[in-house]
Amino acid sequence: MIGYIKGTVEGIFQDSVWIENQGIGFQIYTSGKAISAMGGLHQSVQLFTYLHVREDELSLYGFPTMEELDTFRLLIGVNGIGPKAALSILSVLSVRDLSLAVMSGDAKAITQANGVGVKGANRVIMELKDKLNFEDLFGANDNTESDSIVGSDSGRENIQDTVLALVSLGYSDFEAMSVIKKIPGSETMRSEELLKAALKKL
Repeated sequence: MIGYIKGTVEGIFQDSVWIENQGIGFQIYTSGKAISAMGGLHQSVQLFTYLHVREDELSLYGFPTMEELDTFRLLIGVNGIGPKAALSILSVLSVRDLSLAVMSGDAKAITQANGVGVKGANRVIMELKDKLNFEDLFGANDNTESDSIVGSDSGRENIQDTVLALVSLGYSDFEAMSVIKKIPGSETMRSEELLKAALKKL
């Protein structure tokens, strides 16, 4: 297994790059966001890799962070989502934005990815909603009491109630979750307080 490859960028294509390491050029498929962040040819980069094995092909997929690699692995574990579709999703949504879309049930945000329809997006939401980290999404701090509140049922319910209220006012699930994420202490606020704070930011 190849854990990561570090080298220089010697070729940039629509969905892949060539990384040269000790005279060997590796073709690595990666997201559009990762390619845009590389800054051009002859730059030094490090990509964490996943080797996809098929009967007639070995393909390397690479990501600038372990978080993105882990999310890619979760995506390809979804029924009907292959490596190409997973890359397409990560090309239009950051890991955090994908988490927001899954948590809020926003299939429309996921269907922005080329080749991913409504059925595929709904499968992503259904199969990943219990696998993504709610605490990481809302930035829990190191305080033990706060951590327990973030993970509590009441904290989740208050956020879900606020999302529903914002949707009823015409905002999308994604917009609602995005603005709630920006509110300090959102995970500890009552639904009424959270709704007022969210409306001030929208």
